[in-house]
Amino acid sequence: MSRDRPALRAARHAPGDGSMPRYEHYIAGCWTPPEQGEYLASTDPSTAEPWYEFARGREGDAHRAVRAAHDAFHAPAWRELSQARRGALLRRLATLVAEHAEYLAGIETCDNGKLLAEMRGQLTGLPEHLHYYAGLATQLGGETIPGPHPAVLNYTLREPLGVVVAITPWNSPLLLTVSKIGPALAAGNTVVVKPSEHTSASALELALLVEEAGFPPGVFNVVTGLGAEAGRAVVEDARVAKVSFTGGTSTGAGLARSCAGRFVRTTLELGGKSPHLVFPDADLDQVATGIVAGVFAAAGQSCVAGSRVLVARALHDELAHRVVERARAIRVGDPLEATTQLGPLATEQQRVRVEEYVALGIAEGARVLTGGGRASVPGLPGYFVEPTVFVGGDNAMRLCQEEIFGPVVAFLPFDSEETAVALANGSRYGLAAGVWTADLSRAHRVAARLDAGTVWINSYRSTSPMSPRSGFKDSGMGIEHSRHVMAEYTRLKSVWVETRAGHVDDPFILRT
Repeated sequence: MSRDRPALRAARHAPGDGSMPRYEHYIAGCWTPPEQGEYLASTDPSTAEPWYEFARGREGDAHRAVRAAHDAFHAPAWRELSQARRGALLRRLATLVAEHAEYLAGIETCDNGKLLAEMRGQLTGLPEHLHYYAGLATQLGGETIPGPHPAVLNYTLREPLGVVVAITPWNSPLLLTVSKIGPALAAGNTVVVKPSEHTSASALELALLVEEAGFPPGVFNVVTGLGAEAGRAVVEDARVAKVSFTGGTSTGAGLARSCAGRFVRTTLELGGKSPHLVFPDADLDQVATGIVAGVFAAAGQSCVAGSRVLVARALHDELAHRVVERARAIRVGDPLEATTQLGPLATEQQRVRVEEYVALGIAEGARVLTGGGRASVPGLPGYFVEPTVFVGGDNAMRLCQEEIFGPVVAFLPFDSEETAVALANGSRYGLAAGVWTADLSRAHRVAARLDAGTVWINSYRSTSPMSPRSGFKDSGMGIEHSRHVMAEYTRLKSVWVETRAGHVDDPFILRT
């Protein structure tokens, strides 16, 4: 089927018939072919057909990218740049992203299958994130600390770490890339981005805008390929000072073990099995809207997807009925079309995974109220699945314990607030949660007791670059977004100065 995809700017035509555009790595300000001359294809999940090629990075490519970032970090063109000037470069990048937002949104939709409306919303909001980090660049500073003697000055410095590796997933590629490179660059680090092998185009297109914004060569680099090849090699390079990773919990755990042995800092945003807690006084129309938006709007391909609905027993059947009615009315189709409400999953592997969990849920004793199968879209043989609603399970089931990353939600009843909190916290994950109640006291009380880095009250999936985002338990470590993120990308140095030589006569005060 012929579809109007964006014409890729940073890709060149492949040799031969030129039918598929081809990307190279972006290293030290240059488009660089892969060392071993190999390329991989990215598949449009709506058509199940490849639509561009990208470089298959290996160890040599990864090391070249890290070396370029390392050299740029120590070069005067970046290291001696003022904080205000770093902020100005980020603001210029924000302007360029705003100018190309529609184009970039189209690329991401063709790469991961999410709705163009959703990706457009992310991309038009992305300049706000960059402007925010640009502002933080000029606020970065130390403090003066009272010394043990009037003749002793003690102050602190906030310094950049060095080379930062940003490893990003396929579900929201540029949003998650900017959440890492924004504060990293604002703090004065240099970066190497390793995007998902399923969604490499937007990061490479962003490289064009970084270059146009005026960042010195080597400050921003993109190396593409498989995680086990390019990803592992870039992480294990001895010149890397920090790794920021968003992805699966098992992969994140392995990455953390590798970095811990070398004392390399990590920020990990990992999986989730986020609950909605629906209390008897909740507005059911509002709740149903929140549930649908929380798990179906992104086809469940979000780490904060509200995939467990814990609902007061008296409301269980009515709420389930309302969600089922809305799920059945969802228009599944081409994510580039304005009327589509649910696009395909990003990969065939992901669709198979969702189907396996549906079968597992049924085998465990849960019951499907709607969905559970593949969705048929005329003219598009892609990875479409139906919005699926389960009831009749229990919290110990794998259906309710493991991250599915698809449009699947399970309803579980509760009889008391205590039980609701216990069910919500009865998971290895602790990324997010939603609380639905008209009782303000209960809302605050429950929010304080939940093991979740983000809690929404009478809403779901709200976000802002000014608000911190973190995961508890197996959902990760470290902070993204907000002013607190700058501590993740800097090191704190304490400086002691004896201001009047000979006036410090106590030989012990300067000893540690």
